[in-house]
Amino acid sequence: MQRPRLALTSSLALVLSVALAAPAFANDNGEGLVGETDDRIITFFSFGVILFFFAVVCLGSFIQGRLEKRKDERKAAELRSRIGW
Repeated sequence: MQRPRLALTSSLALVLSVALAAPAFANDNGEGLVGETDDRIITFFSFGVILFFFAVVCLGSFIQGRLEKRKDERKAAELRSRIGW
């Protein structure tokens, strides 16, 4: 069951990377998807990457905290039912 899914995922990643890399080989004199790349575009893209990872870490920490709280409540309820309080 794992091998077909792995093969499908690998081939999809390969096709996607080739499809996205094809425009890179076209000669546009250094112009990308949003036009000529300058310092302002690089700076805003870099800020976007920083904000993305900051949001991922914050969201992951929030989710993990909520799951830990649920686990602790479930353990406490099980312990109370076992002891009889």
